[in-house]
Amino acid sequence: MNTGIALSVENLTKHYPGVVALDHVSFEIRKGEIHALSGENGAGKSTLIKLIAGAIEPDEGFIHIGNDSYAKISPKESRAHKIEVIFQEFNLVPTLTVAENILLGDHRGRLADFKEMEQVAKKLLESLGIKINPKKLVRELTPAQQQMVEISKAIAKDVKILIMDEPTAPLTMHETELLFEIVEKLKEKKVTVIYISHRMEEIFRICDRVTVMRDGKYIKTLNISETDRDELIQLMVGRKLETNYPLRDCRKNEAVLKVEGLTGNGVSNISFSLYKGEILGIAGLVGSGRTEIMRVLYGAEPAEGGEIVLNGKKVCIKSVTDAIHYGFGLIPEDRKEQGLFLGMDIKWNITFNSIKSIVKYFVVNETKERETAEAYCRKLKIKTPSLNQKAVNLSGGNQQKVVLAKTLAQNAQILIFDEPTRGIDVGAKQEIYLLMNEMVSAGKSIIMISSDMEELLGMSDRILVLSEGKQAGMVEKEKFSQEYILNLASGE
Repeated sequence: MNTGIALSVENLTKHYPGVVALDHVSFEIRKGEIHALSGENGAGKSTLIKLIAGAIEPDEGFIHIGNDSYAKISPKESRAHKIEVIFQEFNLVPTLTVAENILLGDHRGRLADFKEMEQVAKKLLESLGIKINPKKLVRELTPAQQQMVEISKAIAKDVKILIMDEPTAPLTMHETELLFEIVEKLKEKKVTVIYISHRMEEIFRICDRVTVMRDGKYIKTLNISETDRDELIQLMVGRKLETNYPLRDCRKNEAVLKVEGLTGNGVSNISFSLYKGEILGIAGLVGSGRTEIMRVLYGAEPAEGGEIVLNGKKVCIKSVTDAIHYGFGLIPEDRKEQGLFLGMDIKWNITFNSIKSIVKYFVVNETKERETAEAYCRKLKIKTPSLNQKAVNLSGGNQQKVVLAKTLAQNAQILIFDEPTRGIDVGAKQEIYLLMNEMVSAGKSIIMISSDMEELLGMSDRILVLSEGKQAGMVEKEKFSQEYILNLASGE
């Protein structure tokens, strides 16, 4: 094998019932490079990394690592080659401390010395610039902090090939910059990084080469310096996308919502108006209180002060049921944990919040239930073989559309989108943006929380900036700039 090649796959193929997840894929990854793996949901990226990690077995083909070749590789053999994978679903033990998670299984037959573990973990975290107490329980950490623990855990194992699946999904802009610094340090140490991301700006920022996959097939490998965003997107989706963010004219005439001094859930004295047909962006770093204050507005957390005026009338929202009654809908940050019943079918998920409209005398009208679900599947272009398909089997983009369908079916007029395109491919993102535009054009109003600055600037009509649980400013469209918003978010 070429000494400059860290890993290669040859004719790698994987079938599932009725689906070819990977179709004779062959390409190679060089030692010490940051190699992007790009493609829409369903392109085969996750299947490929599971095969390399030994989590599943291929039907055909080979995996070559160093001087070894495998028709099928076990997790133990993968780890012996110092391959570590950071999946989107964290592999941490919530009841153990940060230090225990980082050094889990690293005792080599000795009794664990917890003080020593804390010192080693503290030193590692500090060397990476990560400010997390190693004594803290993982269940007490934010998703962003948990992601940093996952990265630290991989580095602690003297990793040689690190595979990162959407690593910045739970991170803010500041934490993303820290991640990039860590990746650059790994590159300096000749660690090979396979970087999976839907965010184009990240791929062009830190990667050396990119391999594009589509529908389970290998499409092309390109040097980052020799390609551009348009070419990459066209290779990924198989067609040209006309624009990143659809244009829209918002006229701020009618305020549908006024929030005055809203306080609760660690956030204080937030005031803003939301206009009919407007997309109001919410910006801020982790800990700024973006999601926290929206949960108060939605009735998921108690308000400690302030008032909410809806269409000119003061309302009292003490529960989620109250919020739904007043026409609020929430598309949560974590769609799998908070937005969907993963074990239930699409039909159930879409109609759950609007159950009263399809029930008579405590009996579900199955015809109406099906008609409602079918209508929203058509409207939102949800790709599924059947309404009886379980939500867990859908791609990320289609799962997000089901959450959106559920919210629309309840006839929500004010929609709170919390990270609307997190973990969604570029084609599905465009569809979500177009749907958001359709909704506000039809008179609905949207509050959008996003850690993606490009998305915030591209989709918002105004941006409310929060910093450390307080309001830092309201930015009008004509004053949009990444630097200005970041300065506000940082408290400057």
